[in-house]
Parts: sequence; C-alpha cells; structure tokens
Amino acid sequence: MNPIIPKYYDPIEKRTYEADSCMPLRQAWNNDEFELTTLARGTYPGKRLKNDELEGIKSIGFWDIKKLQNWGLEWHTNEGIEICFLENGSLDFLLRDNLVKVQTNDITITRPWIIHKLGNPNVNLSKLYWLILDVNVRYPHQQWEWPDWIVLNPKDLDELTLKLRQNEQPVLKANREFRNCFIEMGRIIKQENKIKYDSRLKVQINNLLILLLEILNEGNIVLDQSLIESKRTVELFLNILESKTDEDWTVIKMAEYCHLGVTRFTHYCKEVTNCSPMEYLNKLRLRQAAKLLGENPALPVIDVAFMCGFSSTQYFNFAFKKHFSISPNKFRKK
Repeated sequence: MNPIIPKYYDPIEKRTYEADSCMPLRQAWNNDEFELTTLARGTYPGKRLKNDELEGIKSIGFWDIKKLQNWGLEWHTNEGIEICFLENGSLDFLLRDNLVKVQTNDITITRPWIIHKLGNPNVNLSKLYWLILDVNVRYPHQQWEWPDWIVLNPKDLDELTLKLRQNEQPVLKANREFRNCFIEMGRIIKQENKIKYDSRLKVQINNLLILLLEILNEGNIVLDQSLIESKRTVELFLNILESKTDEDWTVIKMAEYCHLGVTRFTHYCKEVTNCSPMEYLNKLRLRQAAKLLGENPALPVIDVAFMCGFSSTQYFNFAFKKHFSISPNKFRKK
C-alpha cells in the first residue's frame, strides 16, 4: 500500500507541506455536524493563534461528535508530534496496513514522519483531544528542538525526547491525571474569550509532558536506536516515492528532501534497494506505467509516460522495452 499524502500551502511560512489539511473535518464542521473547539495556525481549522501565543503549537483542542459522520481524515503526516487522548467513544486509527482500535482513555502518539489516517472510512462517535507541537523536525534522524516555554528539568526533557524518538508505540493508556490535564486544556480553550489562555495552556502542556514521561516509564518502553538513524529516513522516503513518481526528481532533490548529503543518501539507498537512487526511481516509474497500460487501454502511451514522470516518449519506450523485453504497445495487447 502506498497512500497518497495530501499537500497544502502554508501562507504564513510560504512553504508547501505534505501534511493534513483537515478538509473533510473542516467541511463537516462548517455544516455544524459536530462541535470543534480549537486554537490553531497555518491551515489547521480553529481560532487563529497570534505569533506570540503558544509558540510551536500547530493545533490544540478537541472535537465532540454525537452524530454519525460520513468523513474521515485521509492519509497524512503532521507538522509536529501529535498527542491525542480519547475521552469517550472509539476510533479506527490506521498506520499503513496496521489498524488500531483506539478505545476510551487511550493515548495516541504520532511522530511527524508517520503516515496515518483516522476513520475506516468514517470517524466514529467520539470526544477526542489533541495537541500538535512542532519540535522543528520532519525526519527521524533530526535533533528535536522544544519551544523555550517547555520548562521541564533538562534531564527529564532529554529522557522524554529519547523515549519519544527511539520508540514508536502508537497507543498508550492514560491515567486519571493525564485525562484530567487534557480535559482542563479543553475547558481553557472553550473559555478563551474570558481568560488568559496562553499562560494557562503553557502550564498545562508542561504538566502533560511530565505525566507522559511517567506513563512511558511505567510502560517499560523498549528503545530502538535504529529508529533515529539516517538510514530510516531514507527508508521512509523510499516507501512514499511510488506516490511521487511524476515529480521532477534528481539525486540532489531526493537528498535535500531527506535533509541528507548526496553521498550519504546514495549510500543508504543502495544499501536498502541494491540500486542507485535514479535506477530505483525508474523501476518504480516503469512498474506504475505497466499498471496504467493494463488498467487503462484507451490512455495514450504518451500520457502514461508523462504521468509516470518520463520527460519523453522516446526514452520511455526505450526504458520500458529494456526492462520488460517488450514495447509499451505490445505489452498492452498481451
């Protein structure tokens, strides 16, 4: 399975991200299908946060769904670490081919590089709280940078960071203190017009992180150093490359996408795939082209070539025949 990740433009940072645009959620909210109470920036829905408020927070709030819905949040990544808490109901939480049934009092933790979706296909009746906090990383090998207002003891913060980076257990069980902390944050956000929510929420978020560290410690989490190595970043990129074959890739662009040097990126690509980056990309393009030719008999060969990222039909015909020992037109007639 190679889910296509939505892209959107952040007008504040003037950058295009592959992250959740929340469009189905936004549409249902606009139609008064459920209650949504959030503070947000970028293209996340909710009341706009000012530049000097909750620095690093992309979205914080909750939904309260009491009517059957006909939408779900499709495959996406987040612009930070996402911590969710389910107060009531249940939710289908998908991580590629892994379906997790999230139940009342469950915590989900999703790192910025983890592709996931909510709803299978639709979200269930539920009350879900969340916090998306940007720690200035998009890839596993990068060092986390917490906002200055996170004031945990440095040793505790280092331990929390280590346990969040070197473990990717998606679901934990909340205790009463953790539950009450998220519920209090929801109460504060709901009264944001009446109280000084910035300072109050910062206090609650610091408390939440301390409680999360204690839950991680009690859960005997197994750490895995390989989760934060550069090779893992390359593996994650290669996993999604098949959904991006139409883009104008070069080895330099691939390495930049992974925030790695060309030599290092190429080394790990060869180690993982036994191919150079461009060889592997061409194999993906040819496999996708063969699928399109078989499934769309009326689609012109030139369209198939361009849809799969080939810049000319001449090279596409040459590469296809070399790989499959048959021309595209004859392949289609088989």
